[in-house]
This record gives sequence, structure tokens and C-alpha cells, in this order.
Amino acid sequence: MIKNVGIIGGGTMGSGIAQVAATAGCMVTLYDVHQGALDTAKANLEKITNRLVDKARISPQEKDAIQNNIRYVNTIKELANSDLTIEAIVENMEVKKKLFQELENHVSDACIIATNTSSLSIASIASSLKKPNRCIGIHFFNPAPLMKLVEVIPAIQTSQKVLASVQITLENWKKVVAVAKDTPGFIVNRVARPFYGEALRMYEEGVADFATIDHALKSVGGFKMGPFELMDFIGNDVNYTVTHTVFEAFYNDSRYKPSFTQKRFAEAGFLGRKSGKGFYDYAPGAVKPLPETNQKLLHTIFDRILVMLINEAADALFLNIASAQDIDAAMTTGVNYPKGLLAWADEKGIPWCVKKLDGLYNEYHEPRYRCSPLLRRMDATNKTFF
Repeated sequence: MIKNVGIIGGGTMGSGIAQVAATAGCMVTLYDVHQGALDTAKANLEKITNRLVDKARISPQEKDAIQNNIRYVNTIKELANSDLTIEAIVENMEVKKKLFQELENHVSDACIIATNTSSLSIASIASSLKKPNRCIGIHFFNPAPLMKLVEVIPAIQTSQKVLASVQITLENWKKVVAVAKDTPGFIVNRVARPFYGEALRMYEEGVADFATIDHALKSVGGFKMGPFELMDFIGNDVNYTVTHTVFEAFYNDSRYKPSFTQKRFAEAGFLGRKSGKGFYDYAPGAVKPLPETNQKLLHTIFDRILVMLINEAADALFLNIASAQDIDAAMTTGVNYPKGLLAWADEKGIPWCVKKLDGLYNEYHEPRYRCSPLLRRMDATNKTFF
């Protein structure tokens, strides 16, 4: 049973994971080489838990227990008693490998060593260890205490015992666990790419402006945020980097091709909310442009993005990236989609999906619009996902 948890990295993600583990009753050691990061993490937890008490989400006693369950340390040897360590540091392969090599000198042979990477190869990170079978990916979503989903990614070296132990632990932490194959983007960052990419493509083609595309996804599809609003929220620099990383990792597959529009916005410093300007202007008093309301146009926009998302989800299932249940759970709990994409495909009808995709491919003759073989097989045999 995992009782002692070490967290490496005192930033937003690391401190959020520490809060989750401490809330579940684990004894947590939060390590960061920078004392300032630890001081900030401790102060932020105080504010967060005070708010939870004010909102009657937790009792004052529970608040004290959470805070008392976390130790803040600036030397890595303090992680020696950990049953599980989770790193949440910079997304740099060499930095993570170097860290794990040092960490392995301080923890027991039974300690599970996990990475919170959102895009890097778990197998490659595991290869830095003397005991690579103890390494696994545990990808939380930000903010970790609020987001239910955790993607669990075993490397090809990971033992089944480690996988089972991590799954049980995260379920005890009240998380929705989706197990994914160690491939670029895992589930969410892979399947969600068309939400951004196809929206950008339609803008570049002159189909509609930012506001109209966003309005289509919200009004017709029930999404809480449109793609341009969400890119501005994430940050155009961050979103572009993820897209570019996935594109390169898939050997320049055109399905994941980055957009020059987003690249130029990032280069201009139009990063979104954090810079005050992105696809929208966030300056005080700025007026958001009104969308077009033509229903045929709105449905055309929504259908095109939806079918591309469905195709990506179907291909993830076809390539055994994850189960149908985990793919849909990942998209509804990880990025708050109104429905699971495979369930949505069943609702729309597999023939509808194939016809829409074939229509796009016949128009563009680009591989990005190729229909997943799984959808085509299901159409031929009248099958559904659920």
C-alpha cells in the first residue's frame, strides 16, 4: 500500500498533486531545490484550504490534516522513505533523466518512480534507471485537485505490479484513471488536436472568423469554450508547442500539422489572456466581436470539427492507445467535452461519420482527412462503439 509520497517540483502542478495526495491521507514530501518555490507552494496551499473551509468543502480539522501531511524540503535525500515519487518539473528529457538517475540513489528498490510528463516518451525516461520496470507515467491535468482525470502510461519496461499499484492508489485518491499506451500525446493531447487544428484551418480558409467558430462549438455542440477562447486560455505559445511536438513525434503526419496563424500569434506575443491579447483582446473595456448567427454555417463548422475529433478518437482505439471507455472518460473528465467522442459517433451514426470524412477527403485530397479504418469497418458491419 502506498502511504509515503514524494513530489518533485514545487510549482503549480507539483503542489497541486501534493494537495491531492495529502487530502487522501498520504504523508507527502514536497521537494524543490528552490526554497522560494516551496515557500510559495506552502502559502498557496494555506490560501486554497482556507477557501475550502470558507465554502464548507472541508472542515477546519481536515484543513489542518492536509497541511500537516505535507513536508517541504530542498534536498533530494529527504525522499528516501517514499513508496511513490512523482516528478512535475520542466518538460525536458535530459533534465528528467538526470533527476531520475540521482533519485534512484536515494529511494528504496521498491519505490515507484513516476513522471507527470504530458508528451515525452515514458520508455525513454525509464531507460535512465537501473530498475526501469519501476517507472511509469502519471499525467495529472491542471489544476490537479479539481481535474478528475489522470492518464496512466506504462512504458514497455513497466511491470504489471507497478501499473496495478498506481491504478489502485489513484482510485483511492478519487481520480478517474485512463490507461494509455506510451505514444505521443497519450489520449487527451492526441485526440484533442483537431479541436484546435481544424478550427484554425477553417479560419485560414475564410470559412468564418474566430468568434463565429467559437460560437458554433458552444451553441451547437454544447462545449463550454470555443477553440480560440480555449487556445487563448491555455496560451498560444503553449498550445503551439504541444501541437508542434505531437506533429514531429508522429513523423510529420499531416493530421497534426501546426498552423502558421497560431505560430505568428505566438511570435507576435499575442499569447492570449496572460499577455492581454490573443485571438481576442482582453484589455479593459475591449468589446468582443459578435459572431455570425447563420444556422447552416454554424452547423457546418461544428460538424467538421466534431467528425475530425471522432476520427481521431476512433483511430486511437484502432491503434490500441486506450479502451473505448477510457478514451471517452479522458475527453469528458480531462478536457470537459460535453460527450464522449465515441458515444457521440454512435449518436450521429457511423455512416454519417464516414460520409462526412469521405466528403472532406474528396474535396481536399489530403491525408489529414483520411477516414479511420475502424470507422470504415464498423460502417460495413453495422457496428457501434457501445
